[in-house]
Amino acid sequence: MAKLGDIAKVLRSKNSGPFEITLDCLFDNRESYERLKRSNAITRETIARLYQIRVDQVHQLVFYDQALGFKVTIAREVSSGSAGDRDVYGAQQHAPLMNLDVAMKEEGP
Repeated sequence: MAKLGDIAKVLRSKNSGPFEITLDCLFDNRESYERLKRSNAITRETIARLYQIRVDQVHQLVFYDQALGFKVTIAREVSSGSAGDRDVYGAQQHAPLMNLDVAMKEEGP
């Protein structure tokens, strides 16, 4: 097992408009990216569990092979800048992904 934060080159979050946050994860080599992708550790259900949201609040989960990464867009708890918003830029929301344990599968038949 490895922590996603230890194997990813870039792990970040940002606003995706006032009502969504986007999480980006990029790798610096194809082998690590492909192993993560094959592991099936990143699913809508996993994201929902990590962020304590409903699966339907995970609006998008896309793997980008050309960029060696994936992008997840989730609903914000409250809109950006409104009363109760703790992170107006959405820049501190990647922490749950950092600690995700990932079983990196080896290449196989």
